[in-house]
Amino acid sequence: MLQLSIFLENAKGRLAEVLNILAELNVNIRALSLADTKDYGVLRIIVEDPETIAQELKKRDCIVKLTKVWTLKVPDRPGGLAETLNKLVMEDVIVEYMYAFVEKEKEQAQVVLRVRDNDLMQKAVAKHGLQ
Repeated sequence: MLQLSIFLENAKGRLAEVLNILAELNVNIRALSLADTKDYGVLRIIVEDPETIAQELKKRDCIVKLTKVWTLKVPDRPGGLAETLNKLVMEDVIVEYMYAFVEKEKEQAQVVLRVRDNDLMQKAVAKHGLQ
C-alpha cells in the first residue's frame, strides 16, 4: 500500500489549507498521522488512488512523497497489537513508525506500519498468516 506524506510548514492555517484541498478533490482520508518538529510537520495519510492525489497536490505546490507501508489487521482487544508485533520481532522486522485506526462495525483494528526492510516484512506476513 502507498501512503502520502505531505510536508507542511508550521504556519497558522497550513494544515487546514491542505485538508481543504483534499476536500475539494473529494478525497476520503481512511487513516492519518500528524508529526511535527519545530519548523515543519508531516501529514501521513492513507487514501484511495494515492498516485493521482499526489500529482494533484503537487500541482497545488504541496511537497508530497509516496511511501510504501503495510496495513495489518489486529484483534481489537487488549494485547492484540502486542501479539502481532511480537510475531514481527521474532522475524527481525524493525518498525520505523506506525499509526492505527478502527474500521466501522468490525472487530478488528488496523495498523499502518513503515518498516526498514520490506522483504523481511513480506516473509513475516506470510509465515504468520498476518492479514
